[in-house]
Parts: sequence; C-alpha cells; structure tokens
Amino acid sequence: IIVILGLLALSAVIIYAFTTYGYYAQGLKDYTYKVKTNWELPAELKEVSGIVWVRDSTIAAVEDEDGLIYTYSLSKMKVTDTIRFAGSGDYEALAIKDNDAYVMRSDGTIFEVLNYADSTNKKVNTYKTFFSEKHNMEAMAYDKSNDRLLVIPKDRDPFDKTRKGIYAFSLRTKRMSKKPVLSLDMEDESFAEVKRKKLQKIFRASGLAIHPITNDFYIIEGTNPKLIIISSRGEFKRVQLLNPDDFQQPESVTFSDEGILYISNEAKAEAANILEVELDDIQPIKTEHQHQ
Repeated sequence: IIVILGLLALSAVIIYAFTTYGYYAQGLKDYTYKVKTNWELPAELKEVSGIVWVRDSTIAAVEDEDGLIYTYSLSKMKVTDTIRFAGSGDYEALAIKDNDAYVMRSDGTIFEVLNYADSTNKKVNTYKTFFSEKHNMEAMAYDKSNDRLLVIPKDRDPFDKTRKGIYAFSLRTKRMSKKPVLSLDMEDESFAEVKRKKLQKIFRASGLAIHPITNDFYIIEGTNPKLIIISSRGEFKRVQLLNPDDFQQPESVTFSDEGILYISNEAKAEAANILEVELDDIQPIKTEHQHQ
C-alpha cells in the first residue's frame, strides 16, 4: 500500500509539473499548425542537425558526427550526393550562399566550403569566433539582404545573463561582431508560458532560418519543442509550441523560395525526418527589444 501511495504521489507531482511548467500545459487547440508531408531520412542522417533548401525539391544537410554535406532529394526520397569538408566533429548548422556552404561546429568554429558541390575546385577555410563549447552553438542562417551569417547561442550568451543575442558574421571581413543584431529578452512576456528556473534555459535555439518573403526570423528549439517567430525589427510575432508527438527533436528549419517551411528532427523513438509544416496566420505581439 505504501509503495502504491508513493507511486500515486509521484505521478501527481509529474502531472503537476507538466501542466504548470511543461509543454503539455497547452491543449491540442494551441498547436496551430499542420504537418503536411513527412520524409523519413536514411540511417546516415539519423543525427541530422542542419538543413537548407537548395533548389528543385533538394535539401542540403549536415549531421553532428561526420564532416559531410549531404544532398537529399525530396522528390526521390533519397540521398543523391555527399561532400566531405572535414573530419569527424560536432557539426550543428548549415548555411548556403550560391555555390558556397558554411558549416558551424558546436564550439562556434565556421567552416567555409567554397564551390562545395565541385569536387575538383572545392576549397575549405576555417574561422574561429569568440564562441566556445560552453555556448553550444547550433543555430545559423544566411542573411541574403546583408550578405552575412546570423548565429544565436543555444546555452549561455557570451555577454548577457538575461538575453540571448543574434550575432552577425560578415562574409566580407570574415569576422563576428560582438554587438548583436537583435537581443532576445528571456524575461519577455511572450515567454510567459515557458517557466524555467534558469533564464538561459527558457529558450535554447537549435535552428534558425529567415523567411524569404517577410524576412522574419524563425528560430527552433529542440529540447522542449517550440518555434519562435520574430520580425527583422525584433518584434515577437509568435511563440509556437510544438507537439512532441510530431516533433521528437527538431534541430533545424529552412524555407523554399516560395516560403514553404521545413523542419528536421533527429532520430529518437522514431527515425529522423524532414517535415513540411503549414502555420496559421501570424498576429504580431508588441514587445520591445534591442536592435540596430
């Protein structure tokens, strides 16, 4: 009887924790999106950590163990090419500008792979940044309007305890600016439903993409699945909670040229996949953020 009562008490505590602090606090009505298509990825991409739309139903991808860039065809549902750029390592993000690819390791090191798809003319350059393993860098996107890469730390921000900055790496100077483009306040009212003892754990970015039409920032979190949408001026538009039944561990996000949203999941209970996701209309939320 004591054991049974103990188990019941433990269950009550767990249920309370989820309903008060967890993501199941939201009902199904709050998951305002549709998963339209699911592409199950092959075993070599079970640790998929970064995806980028390339062209004509083609996705480029990296995974967090091998220094390879994969080309995956959505129409053929298979890997069509692999490109080696480095040895083994914890590679977490991918961005592409024309014929050049950029891969970020978790310690913030950026690998520039010039002519990445051309095996005879490919060249790799490596750039250190002021980030390190303690910042756990997983999110990066190419900002076409300003010819730069944008990154955001998953864990600690290097300069602020209550905010997380989106930092710019210039593709002209090959330097990371210490002044953030945007600074996300972890105490902002938009995160009211997301309660954590440590502010830096309220939102832990695992992927970043820029909408090709609106220029809004879409930032994904895999630890406790959610997607935040922010305007280029730093205004919150949505904190969209994601059902873990659909998003077992979302690690990256990208858009087609027409603005179709794709989110990738690492393998956990199920195989890794890429999902085509359709969001409902977005209503801006007026909040103030630092921006330049």
